[in-house]
Amino acid sequence: MHSAHNVVNDPGTSTPPAGLRKIVAASLIGTTIEWYDYFLYGSAAALVFGRVFFPESDPLTGTLLSFLTYAIGFAARPVGAVVFGHFGDRLGRKKLLVISLLMMGLSTALIGCVPGYDTIGVAAPLLLTTLRLVQGFALGGEWGGAVLLVSEHGEANRRGFWASWPQAGAPAGNLIAVGVLSLMTSVLSDDAFNAWGWRVPFLLSAVLVMIGLWIRLSVDESPLFKEARAKAEQRKAEQRAEQPPFVAVVRHHWRDILVAMGARMAENISYYVITAFVLTYCVEHLGIDKQTSLNAVLIGSAVQFGLIPLFGALSDRVGRKPVYLVGAVGVGLWSWAFFALLDTKSFPALVLAVTVGLIFHSAMYAPQAAFFSELFATRMRYTGASIGAQLSSVAAGAPAPLIATALLSSYGDSTPISVYIGLAALITVIAVVASRETRGRDLSAIEPDDSVAEPAPEHQSATSA
Repeated sequence: MHSAHNVVNDPGTSTPPAGLRKIVAASLIGTTIEWYDYFLYGSAAALVFGRVFFPESDPLTGTLLSFLTYAIGFAARPVGAVVFGHFGDRLGRKKLLVISLLMMGLSTALIGCVPGYDTIGVAAPLLLTTLRLVQGFALGGEWGGAVLLVSEHGEANRRGFWASWPQAGAPAGNLIAVGVLSLMTSVLSDDAFNAWGWRVPFLLSAVLVMIGLWIRLSVDESPLFKEARAKAEQRKAEQRAEQPPFVAVVRHHWRDILVAMGARMAENISYYVITAFVLTYCVEHLGIDKQTSLNAVLIGSAVQFGLIPLFGALSDRVGRKPVYLVGAVGVGLWSWAFFALLDTKSFPALVLAVTVGLIFHSAMYAPQAAFFSELFATRMRYTGASIGAQLSSVAAGAPAPLIATALLSSYGDSTPISVYIGLAALITVIAVVASRETRGRDLSAIEPDDSVAEPAPEHQSATSA
């Protein structure tokens, strides 16, 4: 149905190194702040929300209910993907990224102000859920815009490396979120932490957002988007009808959306089990203290932050698919060792379990930004990449801690959870194997009726980071 095109080095669209580094820094800092806000909720849901907002339930059921409010936020992510994608493809990546950052920061700071159940009753979890929906809506639009801003500025033969930096914002955000919570639990008693200490990291978001906005407003719009907008204006002047981005991407890129969704299953599920559910498993099931559990995630996230750009660079050398497949197969197999190590209750074993799990996750997450960007045409790329990524999050990341907690509650054992992660890994392997290699693709040449190009010759696409 499609015809292939040449794989080249995006002539005329590359940004000078100094300008590209500024754009990468702006995207990384912005995504770090947004993921800080988002992951802070997940960690707090595992540690404290059950007691503050659902105090009438037993601890595990309270955690289950708080994870339910956590999962509800994912339902808003595809909506955010469609809305932000539509306007991002029409108005520009930069404008929508500023809006998403403001929405995320405001909703997170307000979560820190919501009174507990003991103060306002059922209104407390309702307010919490509403603000979580706003978080999800904002994040649904953030990811696609951030990775595209970098992908569309850079050169084809190093796109995997440069586009992986916004991806590093996820472990960086988690690192800061868990670090702040770890600090609060170390200096406060359990009663003080549950009463007010957990609110401090949420209120801190307001300060971080101001820093992020200052940096994000200083970057320029992507040259590929400017070119696509000029072509759209020309078509409009010629009175040629143009489909809305959502309609166009579903019509022309539905296979690519399915590939993106399948590719995210193992990546999304494994990450939320390793970083969010692990806190419930360790604290509620194994009786390990909060501080020890948080520190294990802290160390793993620090290692992952350093590894993501390396895996991104590797995908420029060997291709997106091989790196992604190593991560998917690895995380499926590691899930069995992961819980066996946790069950030892040894801190070094906890660190090893989380860190190796996040290494395999990095192999999927690092090339994902370039991989998804290379699937879609410019005039519908924000919409396509965002929808493909966020629809899967509803089926994968949203219920992952919830399903894992329910399985633990029903069986009292980690085996069903390992099977769950293994099935997700199988789906991802099938999706990635079924896709075509996208490394080195010329983003400016992609049209709605194009297919994914063959890999670039080694001398064109293989460079060092």
